[in-house]
Amino acid sequence: MSSAAIDRRSGSQAATLRPAGLAGAGEHASAPARSRWWVELLAIAWLLFLYDAVTNLAPLRLSVALGNARGILHVERVLQIDPELALDRWLAAHHTLGLVLSDYYDNAHFIVTLGVLGWLWWKRADLYRPLRNALVLVNVIGFVVFWLFPVAPPRMLDGFTDVVAATGAFGSWHTGALASQANQLAAMPSLHMAWAGWCTLVLWRASERRFVRVLAVLYPCMTALAVLATGNHFLLDIVGGLLALALSVALVGSPDRLAGKLALAQARRAWRESRGAA
Repeated sequence: MSSAAIDRRSGSQAATLRPAGLAGAGEHASAPARSRWWVELLAIAWLLFLYDAVTNLAPLRLSVALGNARGILHVERVLQIDPELALDRWLAAHHTLGLVLSDYYDNAHFIVTLGVLGWLWWKRADLYRPLRNALVLVNVIGFVVFWLFPVAPPRMLDGFTDVVAATGAFGSWHTGALASQANQLAAMPSLHMAWAGWCTLVLWRASERRFVRVLAVLYPCMTALAVLATGNHFLLDIVGGLLALALSVALVGSPDRLAGKLALAQARRAWRESRGAA
């Protein structure tokens, strides 16, 4: 076999083995560009607007939200999956630990999520857009449920202690001026849990290091303990938050997979046409 034939055959095999996403892109595909920072700020502002609109309805639906909370607690007790009261009473009896978990509950939710989001935007533009879209969508799903099915947190029911308020945690959204800016009737689904699960997903996809993945898994576990023990969420709220995250990831991933299939089909069509022209 001649050297020219071998070269042609090698080139054909290399083209076959090249990832579909790089077909026609040249030997050195450019790295994905970061989205514009002001677009990201607009997305955050839009979410804050939607949240504020739902929050404004909260005072009018307190009785409905309390009734829904009692209904969720009743279902959990029937199913024997109601650890909230026992955890709440245990934490209320340990002031220092209660303060630590309350500070964690009030602050990690925003600091960790926004930190991961900012790092993802700056360092991993290749992963950013679909994961950002999933985070936006999980919030929209949450807001819709808050609007249609308001649920008061356990701390508003008889027998529970509002550990965050009792310990005077830093940045508490339960007392003072911040209380008027927070939707107190947004227990279902737990966006604390949805955001924590999203952070886990990001870190798992972005790194293969064992200690990073261990921390990524421990973070939502710690969050689950904090939201239950401080009396801010039911166990079913946590399940609802994870389901909302799974739904958002599935909905965002579907267009991506469809676009990939369309790109592959176009590449195959172009290859057949080039073969026919040859």
